Amino acid sequence: MGVAEDFRAFRDSYLIPLETVGSISYRYKRITKQLNKDFWQTDSETAHSLYVGSYGRDTAAKGVSDLDVAFTLPNSLYATYNSYTGNGQSALLQAVRQSTMKTYPSTSVGGDGQVCVIRFDDGITFEILPVFVNTANTFTFADSNNGGSWKVCDPRSEMQVFLARNKETNGNLKAIGRMMRIWKRHNAVPISGMLIDTLAFNFINSWEYKDKSYLYHDFLVRDFLKYLSERDTQQAYWSAPGSGSRVYRSGSFQRSAATAYQSALKAIQNETDNQLWARTQAWRSIFGSLYPG
Repeated sequence: MGVAEDFRAFRDSYLIPLETVGSISYRYKRITKQLNKDFWQTDSETAHSLYVGSYGRDTAAKGVSDLDVAFTLPNSLYATYNSYTGNGQSALLQAVRQSTMKTYPSTSVGGDGQVCVIRFDDGITFEILPVFVNTANTFTFADSNNGGSWKVCDPRSEMQVFLARNKETNGNLKAIGRMMRIWKRHNAVPISGMLIDTLAFNFINSWEYKDKSYLYHDFLVRDFLKYLSERDTQQAYWSAPGSGSRVYRSGSFQRSAATAYQSALKAIQNETDNQLWARTQAWRSIFGSLYPG
């Protein structure tokens, strides 16, 4: 197969399987329905609930483990929990936890003190972020750490600008986000999905082949890895597209990116030299066995 056929087949292998998508949707609807019953007195399986994170941006790939869901609460509850003399934020999270426990008894409050966590036996984890909608259409959420505080996030703006740029780049923004998650997982690279998406968003705007399709995906991988390897090792955070929120690095990813960049160069040269087995091995050193043989 040629480059375009290989990367098209690779896409088929790294997309989330329909069976998993169905399972995620089933759980999402059950969680949402129970929260709506308890906080909005409705039976809706979809109202007030929103996928955020990589699943919301549609950059999650096969092997996805974390599902981030923002659930909007009635604004009247903000006044209730804000008036607590001690850590109303913790009380709010416990109220949401009690609701989700009616459907999934294993629910806990996450270690970051901001989400309710539901862990399933198949390795998938839902993280429910209870939020209030602000007049600016941003979200206020509870942070129960250090006595409790309120914080603001804006995932809808992040998704809006991300999806717009993906459309401008012929789907290549989502493609590189998914492929880099496969690279991250295969090589245990300490970089978050949000940082991958943020850096991909910045990179692709000026990439010369951004409007091309699968025939240029080998160049897409090569050039983005080079871009990653050249990021300042002293930089602690980058600004998320749309919201401007700080996206912190979780470790040094530059050296791993430089190694993978050299492998991509070899793979492309092997393709030119018609050394097809060597080409496949070079790509598999980056992506593992999901890359077609």
